[in-house]
Amino acid sequence: MAKFKITQIRSRIGSTARQKKTLDALGLRRMNRTVELEGSPQVLGMVRKVNHLVKIEESK
Repeated sequence: MAKFKITQIRSRIGSTARQKKTLDALGLRRMNRTVELEGSPQVLGMVRKVNHLVKIEESK
């Protein structure tokens, strides 16, 4: 599977509790932090739910 770099680019302030929990599950707890995760269906589904708060890039 491909690896993805996921960066939080917008603040979680004003987001719903569910979106905040999703960011926590992805490992994003602060702005401008980047995590590298496998592109599993679960991770991609979580990213889709918070796509307005994060930036995703394919890692090599």
